[in-house]
Amino acid sequence: DANLCTEKCHECTHACRIENNVPLFGDEKIDAYWIRKVTATPKYIEGAESIYLPMLCNHCEHAPCEHVCPVAATFTRKDGIVLIDKHRCIGCRYCMIACPYKARTFVFKKTTKWTNKDVPKRSKGVVEKCNFCVQRIDQQRLPACVEACNKTGEKAMIFGNLKDRDSEISQYLRKYAPKRLREDLGLEPKVFYRGI
Repeated sequence: DANLCTEKCHECTHACRIENNVPLFGDEKIDAYWIRKVTATPKYIEGAESIYLPMLCNHCEHAPCEHVCPVAATFTRKDGIVLIDKHRCIGCRYCMIACPYKARTFVFKKTTKWTNKDVPKRSKGVVEKCNFCVQRIDQQRLPACVEACNKTGEKAMIFGNLKDRDSEISQYLRKYAPKRLREDLGLEPKVFYRGI
């Protein structure tokens, strides 16, 4: 919910880094971001206020990143989560070019810190992205960004089963009719934003 996301709050990005062992090296050219905060300011509405959005992989139903991968390293699980098999990835970066959300990053440097043992070590020379903390989902837990964002009860991020009509997320979608970014592309992204 863009109405609840604030400029100064970076709980979601910080939690993602900790959970998935995504380091910052202090170099914009090689730092990876599985989720990042962006500022959106309407150009053509005088006096419009900026909104702050968490940007991540949109786990598209028709994921262009999956279609362009020459080695089938990108695939979609039965539950709709788009993943990368890092053992298959050859680092060609076609998927990075194909992603309209700029949600993928290339691993230029080997990670030395490996704090979360539930997550495989990061491999140098491959592409990576948000995986909705699949290791947590498989344990019936929320993604780290959602848990961190909502720790004080704001509910700025909601996660759930879009195919279950009675789930919290399905009810939210019916009630507020949030939008998806670049709906015009027909990719059927699974990330929605209220307030854009």
